[in-house]
Amino acid sequence: MILHKAPVPGQRDRIPVFFWREPNGIWHSEGSKYGLQPLHKHLQAYSKAESELTEQYEQASQAEDYFALLEAMTPLRLASQNLHSTLQSAREGIPNDIDIIDLRDWAYELERSLDVLHANAKNALDFRLAQRAEEQTQLSMKAVELGNRLNILAAIFFPLTAVSCVFGMNLVSGLEGQAIAPFWLMVLGGIGLGVWVRRWVLTGRW
Repeated sequence: MILHKAPVPGQRDRIPVFFWREPNGIWHSEGSKYGLQPLHKHLQAYSKAESELTEQYEQASQAEDYFALLEAMTPLRLASQNLHSTLQSAREGIPNDIDIIDLRDWAYELERSLDVLHANAKNALDFRLAQRAEEQTQLSMKAVELGNRLNILAAIFFPLTAVSCVFGMNLVSGLEGQAIAPFWLMVLGGIGLGVWVRRWVLTGRW
């Protein structure tokens, strides 16, 4: 069997590991090692890596955490699929070997655990991204609302400002010696005109 060592985050190349079985049932592996112990250690490395990713998932809280988790998980998930597929083929080739059955079941559990972990991390990432998008939408709506308020204030006070500017010019209008009543009439008229302009801004009708 040609398997791969459990990949670590950032590792691009896959390191192959060879295991073979004699007709008498004796297993061998690289380095002239006998027995199933090397194959057990091989799966234990996968199990340890899966446990570390699960712990990382439990500690994740931000979208960046889940993205990093998915990026680190993908190579291990693909390698676990190859591990299970290879052991399943070995199981079919030597159906009477009980040890292979146990190892195949172990590899299947690892594959399923990584699949579930991948789905959970992806769902959590999608939720965090949707949450951020909703927050941005709410901020945009608040900005639009504030802009509308400023437009309303400008619509109310712009006519008054225009009238004040006209009467504040250094021109002889004949009102210089009048009582203060014309001033208040001008103020009230400007505010009334501003209210009318506000209505036009909000409804689009005269």
